[in-house]
Amino acid sequence: MAATAETNGMTAYGVSAKVPASACPLADEPADIASNINYHAKYSPHFSPFKFEPEQAYYATAESVRDRLIQQWNETYFHYHKTDPKQIYYLSMEYLQGRALTNAIGNLDIQDAYGDALNKLGHDLEEIIEQEKDAALGNGGLGRLASCFLDSMATLNLPAWGYGLRYRYGLFKQLITKDGQEEIAEDWLEKFSPWEIVRHDVVFPVRFFGHVEVTPNGSRKWVGGEVLQALAYDVPIPGYKTKNTNSLRLWEAKASSQDFDLFQFNDGQYESAGQLHSRAEQICAVLYPGDATESGKLLRLKQQFFLCSASLQDIIFRFKERKGGEGSRQWVDFPTKVAVQLNDTHPTLAIPELMRLLMDDEGLGWDEAWDIMTRTIAYTNHTVLPEALEKWSQAVMRKLLPRHMEIIEEIDKRFMEMVHTQRKDLENKLSTLRVLDNNPQKPVVRMANLCVVSGHTVNGVAQLHSDILKSELFADYVSIWPSKFQNKTNGITPRRWLRFCSPELSGIITKWLKTDQWVKNLDLLVGLRQFADNVDLQDEWASAKMANKQRLAQYILRVTGISIDPNSLFDIQVKRIHEYKRQLMNILGVIYRYKKLKEMSPEERKKTTSRTVMIGGKAFATYTNAKRIVKLVTDVGNVVNSDPEVNDYLKVIFVPNYNVSVAEILIPGSELSQHISTAGMEASGTSNMKFALNGCLIIGTLDGANVEIREEIGEQNFFLFGATADEVPRLRKDRENGLFKPDPCFEEAKQFIRSGAFGSYDYNPLLDSLEGNSGYGRGDYFLVGHDFPSYMEAQATVDDAYKDRRGWLRMSILSTAGSGKFSSDRTIAQYAKEIWNVEGCCVP
Repeated sequence: MAATAETNGMTAYGVSAKVPASACPLADEPADIASNINYHAKYSPHFSPFKFEPEQAYYATAESVRDRLIQQWNETYFHYHKTDPKQIYYLSMEYLQGRALTNAIGNLDIQDAYGDALNKLGHDLEEIIEQEKDAALGNGGLGRLASCFLDSMATLNLPAWGYGLRYRYGLFKQLITKDGQEEIAEDWLEKFSPWEIVRHDVVFPVRFFGHVEVTPNGSRKWVGGEVLQALAYDVPIPGYKTKNTNSLRLWEAKASSQDFDLFQFNDGQYESAGQLHSRAEQICAVLYPGDATESGKLLRLKQQFFLCSASLQDIIFRFKERKGGEGSRQWVDFPTKVAVQLNDTHPTLAIPELMRLLMDDEGLGWDEAWDIMTRTIAYTNHTVLPEALEKWSQAVMRKLLPRHMEIIEEIDKRFMEMVHTQRKDLENKLSTLRVLDNNPQKPVVRMANLCVVSGHTVNGVAQLHSDILKSELFADYVSIWPSKFQNKTNGITPRRWLRFCSPELSGIITKWLKTDQWVKNLDLLVGLRQFADNVDLQDEWASAKMANKQRLAQYILRVTGISIDPNSLFDIQVKRIHEYKRQLMNILGVIYRYKKLKEMSPEERKKTTSRTVMIGGKAFATYTNAKRIVKLVTDVGNVVNSDPEVNDYLKVIFVPNYNVSVAEILIPGSELSQHISTAGMEASGTSNMKFALNGCLIIGTLDGANVEIREEIGEQNFFLFGATADEVPRLRKDRENGLFKPDPCFEEAKQFIRSGAFGSYDYNPLLDSLEGNSGYGRGDYFLVGHDFPSYMEAQATVDDAYKDRRGWLRMSILSTAGSGKFSSDRTIAQYAKEIWNVEGCCVP
């Protein structure tokens, strides 16, 4: 007889017949949770009714968890509405959220109950978690930081909103082929996301192009052009073991049905009939669309303005509706109820847009609007790289946003007047300090300058970075406004980056500290220091690390087909591929290591420290040298991994499509991680904090947050090399003057590539960046050649240290013990107190 759903203990709906399908939205007990999951499978269907396979089970489970989140969400917003606290509005072009299911059941403290419930339904929680695709809303550290901050704001009960865009195709999904990296569109919304709620009542108009009209009373109005609609999608952000559940509000661009030309369509002009709909889709299609063309630049500016305009209209609407509607509140109160934080320069247009809304829509004069705006908006700087400090063509700005260009010109004019009257000593520097660069060849708006001139606070993201901002990049502004500049060293959430991604290690930490309070108070980790030499702790630590390494080895086998040895040293560098992050130095070191292994006798090889080197990260689609680095890593891996003389002692893996979920497997399984940027170029870095927290030792330069990590964990537990930030300018000058003498090992590694040992691909354009003394794309701007000898010495020290198993475990424990400072809870508490002036508002 053919098996039917009923004979397998399943109903015609594909779900378990033994478990009733009944709604229990706030269930705590596994049996009731299973019923609620079953209820969603049956009554919130997204698939035909005969299946309850892992994918269907994932969506039903997510909707069951969402029931509880919605309850907490509603309670949170009723509470905020009633108590009317000052609120934080965090504007960011990207959020790198990672999977929501693990985080939600972890923060709600219901993971065990959900595991048991899914077992009753014939499924395993781990398998169900694997069904979720990472939300493709971000790319690198900027987006991941924003997501850590949202987690900490909710955990600290701070009334806060995140604002972003709902990118359909993300940056890209990375494929690794014989030609290197290929990019295809992300598919996270191919079906749907169960975590977002569309708010059909939250819609705001956003205008582009048009012109400015002067009304009879002298006020100015922006009219004409094209108008799109911004529609809100809300994602719940639960705090850890608290009722507070905040929102990440993502905007989608839409055109209305009136914008569809039925006459044109029926006349066969299909594309022009839906032209505005097509333009609306482009805005939220892709994160960071290529900007080599004029249309690409225009689209990026549209994205930035769309985020700023929709978010500020929403903020103003909420300000006006609270406390019994209009009339009961004065505009002067706005900065006492609203704090807006700009995450880098991408949301800079919030400055002129808030001015426009206050003056043109609300009828305020310039001085009052300026006072409100400057007391509301603060700016976080994330880079000192000149190409990342955004500058927009004045012509493009004037065409797309004519009213905003007028406002920016007025801000620029008033700033110059202030300097003329109050700081005559700076008049000769005005051309670099002012907002507008009127260079006739290329007149631009300098977005970082606009932020510094207009915001009440500017912060860097690590002590070294903030010091460089104050002493170099913004030094003259500091002399005008000394109290405007602060440091806020970045942090990471210990929930996602230790508690949930490494349960074995977390359990050991809780056992030895005799409390799990460290998950919310990371400073308690310092209590592990007293046990660093304890053999029992070291053995437990080693066993947790090995479990994580085995899990990572299984993952690598699954995605690359390459088998790696968990007894080898796992050496990992994962981050955006960029020349300043120096993945090139890493692979050159690997090439030199491979060449030396080839020259050894079998007996000599046995005395070496076996290594598995893993490199991962996305190269921006148009960044040619970064893509060449990816190709080089894969070519080296192909040769090394198939060389029987060497592959027991060295493996080289390029980990494809690096994202948050991949990081959650890589970081707990790592033992050495490389944070080797040219000193002074990495603002902070946050993956360094994640690795250190997980007991992974760092080889690195004195750059970004490495400086503070080394201070906290102890310099003897950090493998340091390379030039310092204050030496870099002199070394570049020496190079230009022909004073650099390359190390023979460095030359040997480059020559080995040129010999064709890794295939026929032409690596000369990449290697040429390391040659010569000056010129575009030459002269080794990132000092790979200078730092290479000390890098190889540090790697030799690593090899020796790893042979001392007890010594290595001690250092690993001390690394975790010293990571307390790097919690995003600490960072956010400092922002709240020292920049936003916002207090916790705990839902009872």
